[in-house]
Amino acid sequence: MSLAVSGPTASAIAHGVRTGERRAVEVLEEHLARVSAHEGDIHAFNLVLTEQARAQAAAVDDAVAAGHDPGPLAGVPIALKDNLCTRGIPTTCSSKILEGWRPPYSATVVERMAAAGAVFVGKTNLDEFAMGSSTENSAFGPSHNPHDLTRVPGGSSGGSAAAVTAGFAALGVGSDTGGSIRQPAALCGVVGMKPTYGLVSRYGLIAFASSLDQIGPFAHTVEDAALLLEVMAGHDPLDSTSIPSPSPGLRASLGQGVKGLRVGIIEELSGEGIAADVARRTVFAAEALAAAGAKIDTVSVPATRFGLSAYYLIAPAECSSNLARYDGVRYGLRVTPEGNDTNIADMMAATRAAGFGPEVRRRIMLGTYALSAGYYDAYYGQAQRLRTLIIAQFASAYERFDVLLTPTAPTTAFAFGAKTADPMTMYLNDVCTIPSNLAGHPAISVPVGVGDDGLPVGAQILGPALSEALILRAARVIEQAL
Repeated sequence: MSLAVSGPTASAIAHGVRTGERRAVEVLEEHLARVSAHEGDIHAFNLVLTEQARAQAAAVDDAVAAGHDPGPLAGVPIALKDNLCTRGIPTTCSSKILEGWRPPYSATVVERMAAAGAVFVGKTNLDEFAMGSSTENSAFGPSHNPHDLTRVPGGSSGGSAAAVTAGFAALGVGSDTGGSIRQPAALCGVVGMKPTYGLVSRYGLIAFASSLDQIGPFAHTVEDAALLLEVMAGHDPLDSTSIPSPSPGLRASLGQGVKGLRVGIIEELSGEGIAADVARRTVFAAEALAAAGAKIDTVSVPATRFGLSAYYLIAPAECSSNLARYDGVRYGLRVTPEGNDTNIADMMAATRAAGFGPEVRRRIMLGTYALSAGYYDAYYGQAQRLRTLIIAQFASAYERFDVLLTPTAPTTAFAFGAKTADPMTMYLNDVCTIPSNLAGHPAISVPVGVGDDGLPVGAQILGPALSEALILRAARVIEQAL
């Protein structure tokens, strides 16, 4: 049974609400009705914000009635990944260790979307602290793929991808540390984009790996993804890594096509390990670009073979540092060993053992080991050198090509439990997406049809830093070819 739908685009909703053709409250109730009917099957949300969303929608309608423009996202229902801080609203990262925590502030992107007239439907499920590729690591149970409820939606932003796919929200917001937007977008058949590192503020995003994390959009169309990214992007003085430039204009150039564009298919990410049906749909993407006037060729970026190895040292090392703050003292869960309520060290150990799930504990231990005395240079230092090599080889590739093309994920959505017994098998789901995070470059996953099992396949377009407008144009051409 498929619960995937394709409703009105976010752009159409916002236009209708801003012109008075539609009321935001009516749009919201349509989406809430679908949540009520099918959320029990999909579990996209950790929390549905029904009353707050109704208040936001009413405020948008009041602004329109008063002759004011609520903004470019007027009345658009949006699903927020539950690692984005929302003032006074529980933010859990799908972890027991943040039990009862209500942030005293909202993430910058949340405030920007609210100012643009967005309506927040709820906080979506994720792999705990964004560590996973299937949403099976959530402390609150997995989300399900709306195309096939026996399959995973991908991860870690699986809840946001599922919410958009099922019509619970017109847009979704996720975070991408090693593919956590693009991989679930591919498995659920929607558009998902990771922007250039620093283009979107990370202030209020609960950190996993700070040099890799980026916030980005889920949408049904490339135009809607561009719309949401325009709202979220731009300099933020509260984020020291924020690029000091305003949000780029992206939608204006979407229709410019790809004539003369040089597209390189990365050999190392398009052959061994990629399912045959996924490879065929990636060829379809290349043919669509060629038919529109692009020049297609293959390119070798050898260091991408080591991207997975470098990532699973760098990301756990940063996670080990970032998650040290969860100590049972300042906020969230506290577990006091029975008969030993005065020993702080035992309390911290008991809290972290009870509060973190197996995958988070695995990565904390791996990262702590990689950073330890005697092993730092051999592991973490070597991984950073590989990262530098990947950046250099991408720079060389972009001297010959404007954008690069790969599959987004090696396979279509897999069954629950199929890869949980072997962490390495699960990690391989991100082999095509990780290099962009290591380089800090933008990349987008766009649907390219279905595989042999009838489930969605995504193709990934990569570009150099700040090439969002270019890769969105290429994605639009592929989208139109479908």
